[in-house]
Amino acid sequence: MHHPDIFSRPVCDELIARIQRITPETRPQWGKMNAAQMLAHCSRAYDALYDEAHRRQFPPATGFKRMLLKLFVKPAVAGPKPYPRNGRTAPSFVVADARDFEREREKLVAYINKVQALGAAHFEGKDSHSFGPMTAAEWNTTFHKHLDHHLTQFGV
Repeated sequence: MHHPDIFSRPVCDELIARIQRITPETRPQWGKMNAAQMLAHCSRAYDALYDEAHRRQFPPATGFKRMLLKLFVKPAVAGPKPYPRNGRTAPSFVVADARDFEREREKLVAYINKVQALGAAHFEGKDSHSFGPMTAAEWNTTFHKHLDHHLTQFGV
């Protein structure tokens, strides 16, 4: 499956419009997270890039662990195949505590806008927290696929 270009304004606007349709009362079609937790979970991919506190709490994978992640997990994360429902979540992406819905929505929208403003060239060869350097196309797939999966989970 080809993923829309998350570095383009129209694609970002469409994702943000879907996010705006979620309310604190929106229930998932599968899984355990509530809407605020899902928004916080989606931000974790960006936290690994931009949030120093998150990076200190969850240091980047290195050595043998990074090699295993690159060989076995990266194809599922950055590849074209959709995520399965109720798939396993990496420990650093689990959000089980209570979250402020509006704050989490604003944070995720800001991250989406930041990625779009930085553009594809910024992400070409950018180091992933788990997988090492990735192409802009891999970043595009990773970002869009993850957001689309969870927005679909919440019916938007």
